[in-house]
Amino acid sequence: MSARTTTRRTLRSAAATAVVVAVAGTVLMPLSAYAAPAEDGNHNALKMTMSAPVPSGPLTRGGATETFELTATNTTDKPSSFHPWLLLDGAGASPLQQSDVVFKVEGVTAPATESLIGQQDGEWQGMFHPAGKSGGEGFEIPAGAKMTWKVTIGLGKSYPTTNGDFTLRATSYAGEVAQSGIASLAFKTDPSVKTGKLETSFKNVGDCKGVPALQCREMDLSYRLTGDGEFNTALRTSLGVNFGTDVKVPNLQLEMLVDGKWQGVSTADPYNFTLPTIPKGFSAASGERVLHLRTSFGPNTDYKKATDVTLQAGVGLAEGNTYDFAGAETKFQLAPATATTSPSPTPSKSATTQPSASPSASASSSATAVAANTTTNTKATGASGSLAQTGADSNTGLYSGLAAVLVGLGGAAAWLGARRRRAVRG
Repeated sequence: MSARTTTRRTLRSAAATAVVVAVAGTVLMPLSAYAAPAEDGNHNALKMTMSAPVPSGPLTRGGATETFELTATNTTDKPSSFHPWLLLDGAGASPLQQSDVVFKVEGVTAPATESLIGQQDGEWQGMFHPAGKSGGEGFEIPAGAKMTWKVTIGLGKSYPTTNGDFTLRATSYAGEVAQSGIASLAFKTDPSVKTGKLETSFKNVGDCKGVPALQCREMDLSYRLTGDGEFNTALRTSLGVNFGTDVKVPNLQLEMLVDGKWQGVSTADPYNFTLPTIPKGFSAASGERVLHLRTSFGPNTDYKKATDVTLQAGVGLAEGNTYDFAGAETKFQLAPATATTSPSPTPSKSATTQPSASPSASASSSATAVAANTTTNTKATGASGSLAQTGADSNTGLYSGLAAVLVGLGGAAAWLGARRRRAVRG
């Protein structure tokens, strides 16, 4: 049996494989190009300070920018390198695209400077380096000296309405700044936004009606947004599969209920499925959206007895910054079906078929209950009802400086820390 490679994608984790994307193009750089520890013997030598923004007052979407001075001071008697890193934290439910935030850096008492926006692990990061050099090259600050830059920050017209005030932290991605030397500024936004998060969960996991126990499992995958605003980009859901026992051909069948009929979700990868996107505009006012799913093993499966199956739903923006920022996981046992009790799937021509849905004031997690409360012709009757919708990965051993900075970035969603994705079957 061939060996299988699995990958782990970890939300807001410095230990995941990452890329940095340049503002002016689509250049991708591995984190290793940026994460070299300081080799000058002055690890944690620098202290950061940030002046008050000018003009003062909240930022508005597409409005005036603000500037502040960022200073790095070498507190030791030896020269120190400096690889600047500005982390934008706590903005709200939606990840940020590069165009959502205006960012520019100019040297004041520092050499000519070029800036870029990074998106390691889906986070917004402002970075800069000496002009004419590669993004991985830093500044050299003499012993006891300091360098100052003027930083411009603002909101693009596309800044998500789900997001509001944020904190900008100044440090180094190569460990030259001690945790006690990190500086931060809080920025207010206008209008004021009550921020929330996208909550995703598996509910009502159980046996399919009319099928022997364990041979077919049904479940609801629900989405709900808390807080103000709406997503200005469609949402994509990937469904990863992990089995308790390895076999050559698992042949897992995934189906979803669309207009009262089960439709197969096709895939070329037996360990990953793509569910229909949620159109842009999804908000708290949309209520709870529910996808009704069922799984079973096809007739050609190599499984001969029940095995553990784990489904891991990862949700991200459908375009641009697509890193998973929400999701859910469920684990259950599934057994191969006999010829007389196997469910009858209707294969779908596309894995991205959009299910029909209807608005409802109900927030029930049951697809049947939700559909029954709608005011349209969409109805649900048990397992044959309509699909219901209410509403309109890692590197280890990174340097201590980076790890300390990312403490503030780590609490978004603990579920994803354990998420495993089947990526390649050799």
